Amino acid sequence: MFFRWDWLRPALTAPIVPTLGPVHPDALTSDIFEDILRAADTRDFLPYDKDRRWGGEKDERVLRDDVVHRRERTLIPTLTRRGRGTVKVFAYGPQDNVVEDASELAARLAAVHDVASARVVRPLGPETSHPHGTRIQLKDFTTGPCPAPDGPVRPVTAWPATVRETFAPFARDMAADGLAFLHTRMQADQCGPVLATTVADRIVGAIGPMEVRPDAIGRPRLMPQYFAVLPEARGQGLGRLLWRAAMHWGQRHGAAYQLLQTEIDGTSDTLCRSEGLTSLGSSYTIRA
Repeated sequence: MFFRWDWLRPALTAPIVPTLGPVHPDALTSDIFEDILRAADTRDFLPYDKDRRWGGEKDERVLRDDVVHRRERTLIPTLTRRGRGTVKVFAYGPQDNVVEDASELAARLAAVHDVASARVVRPLGPETSHPHGTRIQLKDFTTGPCPAPDGPVRPVTAWPATVRETFAPFARDMAADGLAFLHTRMQADQCGPVLATTVADRIVGAIGPMEVRPDAIGRPRLMPQYFAVLPEARGQGLGRLLWRAAMHWGQRHGAAYQLLQTEIDGTSDTLCRSEGLTSLGSSYTIRA
């Protein structure tokens, strides 16, 4: 075993794992960290990797020979060749200088691997004052019912054909939020249902794909979704309507929970906090 859990566990202020992203606190074990090291050799997806559903080969991998694992800190670098390439170093530890050390490691490894970008990812606990970056939020489906929303939300395929045809221009308009990518997957029938809402027989908001898959310890997890509402349709409660429809779908299909990452103080962050989700901490990324 590479990682000493008595060293690593105290440094895990937020449940975020390199190459995997946020995980449920119950799944945060030494095994999951050992798994990402083994996956670095094969470049295969782990069975519970949320990105496995998109197919292909895992792009980001841990640079296992460059991991720094000590009592007071753990630095885990990853490499992706996507675009011009990026090295990210996940910096775990309470000391202020852990970010400085991680930045030096990221810059050195970016040069070694000839990639353009070097970054440091710093997880922080939920008690951190004035957090910035992204917040990790937990929706627990076991604590109470998620009623069906009272509004016009249904799967895209359940809308009349004239309404379905408006999804393509909506997806193009919201490409920056991932909807164009999602549309290609929908056309290839390679994802679960996508929920949509309309105004005047035109799709103006969507959330999906809706899929439930087991996590690292076998608990059913509602997978992350793409989520967007046209700017001109905002302020009418449609985002909340879509989100509640997604939560209702997840609970009805057996999910135990969902993890969400939201930009702190952004629209989705405000929505999730107002809906009573539990904050598990945050993370921010800085240029090395």
